[in-house]
Amino acid sequence: MIITKATLVFLVGFILSLIIGSFIIPILKKKKADQRLNIYLEEAHRSKSHTPTMGGIIFILSSIISIIILYLTNKIDITYNFIIVIFIFISYAFIGFLDDYLIIKRNNNKGLTETEKLVFQIIISILFFYLFLKADNEPLIWIHSIHLKLNIGWFYGLFILFILVASSNAVNLTDGLDGLATGLSIIAFFTYGIIMFNNGWLEGYIEIGLFCFLLTGSLLGFLVYNTNPAKIFMGDTGSLSLGATLGTIAILSRHEFLLILVGIVFILETLSVLIQRYYYKLTKKRIFLMAPLHHHFEKKGWNERDIVKLFWIVGLIGSMIALYYGVYL
Repeated sequence: MIITKATLVFLVGFILSLIIGSFIIPILKKKKADQRLNIYLEEAHRSKSHTPTMGGIIFILSSIISIIILYLTNKIDITYNFIIVIFIFISYAFIGFLDDYLIIKRNNNKGLTETEKLVFQIIISILFFYLFLKADNEPLIWIHSIHLKLNIGWFYGLFILFILVASSNAVNLTDGLDGLATGLSIIAFFTYGIIMFNNGWLEGYIEIGLFCFLLTGSLLGFLVYNTNPAKIFMGDTGSLSLGATLGTIAILSRHEFLLILVGIVFILETLSVLIQRYYYKLTKKRIFLMAPLHHHFEKKGWNERDIVKLFWIVGLIGSMIALYYGVYL
């Protein structure tokens, strides 16, 4: 029955995403919601100059409409833990939307400042922690393989903030090539969907698992428009929402550390930026030709599609290892 429901929500998300995308893309083009290109990649990415951004609206709307339909037809229940996931999904989409909107309005790459983003994320994390405790979840660091449970009390709120900030920015940094972040997100949410179905002790685990498969379907529908050559980019609207939601599901499933495997590419991309930045500050030299990592391969002459396929494969291998750990160990 669960597999049947998972297949149903996957198909609903996929079809709705295709339909919504066919309407949203012309509207964004008409509004000239164009992606602002990195000045160091203008030559290589010149063909992308008039591609609209804010495409995350497509899979976000698809997912929300699907949830409403499923709820009205009594296919899912609304639990506190499920509310947390939806709250983060929408809240971070709002932050990303504001950032994208300001960039388009100002006609440059200056959206929300880092401070403004952090203030928003702190407020959201506090609300997350409140809902988390209200749902009778304990503030535990839980390492399943060695049966270790460490109650860290109010420090868990800081842990939540760190996961949300790190995961949202990691996906945001990875969203630099056609279909790259979308494909990796499909793999990641599909993986956590399977892991969630193995978490019978968590209230609302079925609904969260179904949401993972729903979002996987919505993202696959979006990938039809986002794969090379992309007709639309997800923008911060999509990337921040996806990253934070992935982190939220990892927290609720008590498999936060599996993000290291499931999100291995996201982590490598983020590390490449941090290493490049601090190494340059210390030595005035660069380790990578350009960061994030996917741009390093571009500068070395790799074809964009080959880079995306390689990174997808690495993400898939990491997720397969994570599945073994998350389900069998």
